[in-house]
Amino acid sequence: MSNSTQTTVNIMGKEYLVACTEEEERELIRSADFLDKKMREIRDSGKIIGTDRIAVMAALNIAHDLLNQEGSKTASSSAVTNRIRSLQTKIEDALYKSRQLEI
Repeated sequence: MSNSTQTTVNIMGKEYLVACTEEEERELIRSADFLDKKMREIRDSGKIIGTDRIAVMAALNIAHDLLNQEGSKTASSSAVTNRIRSLQTKIEDALYKSRQLEI
């Protein structure tokens, strides 16, 4: 088990000290940089004022993107499953017809 470490991340000019394992530190920094970028984009659009509101909008946008990606994967997986079933049915039909010809 890895030791916990304190990592400082900077989001919109504020420093936050976050506990994580050494293995998670790199991903934590990447995540913080991503969040910082999203929050700055929202702030720079000028439509939302206040760090709390900007943070909520960034969280909503990130959650929306994540859910859409999961939905796409599910839809894609479902399409593949349906295609496989269709192919199985065609193969079974072809084998059945082949057996009928042999009889």
